Amino acid sequence: MNQIKKSKNSRMKKSIVAFAIAITLLSCNKEETASASSEKTAYVDTVKLMEEYTESKDLQAKFKDKTEVMGRELELEVKKFQEEAQNFQRNAQANGQEWAQRKGAELQKKEQQLQYAQQAMGQQLQQEGAVERDSIVTKVRNFIKDYGKKNGYTYIYGTGDAATVLYAKDGLDITDKIVKELNDNYKAPAKTEEKADSKPKEEAKK
Repeated sequence: MNQIKKSKNSRMKKSIVAFAIAITLLSCNKEETASASSEKTAYVDTVKLMEEYTESKDLQAKFKDKTEVMGRELELEVKKFQEEAQNFQRNAQANGQEWAQRKGAELQKKEQQLQYAQQAMGQQLQQEGAVERDSIVTKVRNFIKDYGKKNGYTYIYGTGDAATVLYAKDGLDITDKIVKELNDNYKAPAKTEEKADSKPKEEAKK
C-alpha cells in the first residue's frame, strides 16, 4: 500500500511540475507575441523615393543641362576637326607627300586631344554627380532615421534595387509619406526666402 501511495505521489508531483512548465512556456510565448506585435515596422521603396524626391530630380536636370552645354562645346571642336580632315583628303595629292605627312600628323594629334577631352568631360561629370548623389543619399538616410525615431518605428526596411523586403502588407509602405516630408523640407528654404523678400516691399508700400 505504501508503495502504491508513493508511486501515486510521485506521479502527482511529476504532473504538477509538467503543468507548471507548460504554464511558464505559454506565458513566455504570450510575452514574445505581445512584444512582436508591439513592434512598429514599415518599408520604403527606395527607387520610387529617389525618382519622386524633388532634390534628386533637380540634380538630374542640372547634370542633364551641364552635359548638353559641355557636349555642344565639344561637338563644335569635332566638327572643325571633321572639316580639316575632309580638306586634308582633298588637298593631300595636290600639296605633295611632305605636306601630307606633316598635316596628317597634326590631324592625328588633334584627334587624340578630342578623345582625351571627351573622356575628361565624362569623368568630370561622373565624379561631380557621384559626390552630389552621395550627399542626397546620406541626407535621405538620416531623414528616415529621424522619421523612424519620431514616429515610434522599430524597423523601417528598404526595397528597390537592393531589396531587403521580400513581402510586406500594402499598409506598411510609407514611401509616399517620406517623399512628401522630404519635398516639404526641401521647398521650405525657398518659401522662407520669399517671405523675407516680401517684407521690405510691404513696408515700402506703407
